[in-house]
Amino acid sequence: MTAYKNEFSSEDINCFKPSMKVGLMASINPEGLPHITLLTSMQANKPTELIFGQFTNGASKKFIQENHHIGFLVMTFEKIMWRGKATWTHMAKEGPEYEQMNLIPMFRYNTYFGINTVHYFDLLEVSESTPLPMNKIILEALKTMLGKGALRSGANERILSPYAEKIFNDLTSLKFLSYIGEDGYPSIIPVIQCQAADSTRLAFSGGVYTEEMNAIPVGSDVAVFCMNFGIEDILIRGKFSGFQRSRVINFGTVDINWVYNTMPPAIGQIYPPVELKACSEF
Repeated sequence: MTAYKNEFSSEDINCFKPSMKVGLMASINPEGLPHITLLTSMQANKPTELIFGQFTNGASKKFIQENHHIGFLVMTFEKIMWRGKATWTHMAKEGPEYEQMNLIPMFRYNTYFGINTVHYFDLLEVSESTPLPMNKIILEALKTMLGKGALRSGANERILSPYAEKIFNDLTSLKFLSYIGEDGYPSIIPVIQCQAADSTRLAFSGGVYTEEMNAIPVGSDVAVFCMNFGIEDILIRGKFSGFQRSRVINFGTVDINWVYNTMPPAIGQIYPPVELKACSEF
């Protein structure tokens, strides 16, 4: 069981500082559905305050101003991880945090993207630092690879492109699932063993983070974010079908109904297809 606290320690604050890390924010869209965004600029600013610097105008920046509840995950390159929940309070386009973030080498010397806005959150809870259980994850990834063929949906329609399927099926890719809990806050759970059973369904064995996975109500809308170390990433949303036993293994499945490209410059919805409209303003 993961232990939680209501303040960042000084060690936590220092560990959040490097820009070379995985920083994820789960937000809630206007339809009440989960959304996940990669935010490497995420920082623990004070013992009870989380911040991040905005440098692109994705959907999540609008979502958090309408529904202030977020979940977050930070993981270092040493695979040490923190997870928590926070509440958006305000944003600023100047001030010490704005200046500090624009001095970070990743943004200071970036020709195309500098920090244009800093968002502030009151911390609700954060976990103690915990190592990612890689030995278990590798075992569960192999189980998923061997068993996912029996979990194909059989649908004729293609949703994930072959390119997106390849990213999901790469055993070195990182995947994270989010759903909205009874408290109205999104949670983030690592599902690194998750793979595409076919272009319409994701599958993952349930042998790691089992207690948290079993707490997700069957039929919930969930988001799954997938990224690799080539800075390629994709976000899907779908219905969680719960766990079923197949080939002596408990598998969870997500039937995909929405796909979103999170990579600049063409951030936006891929599936269902969006009608192309002529550009009338420049």
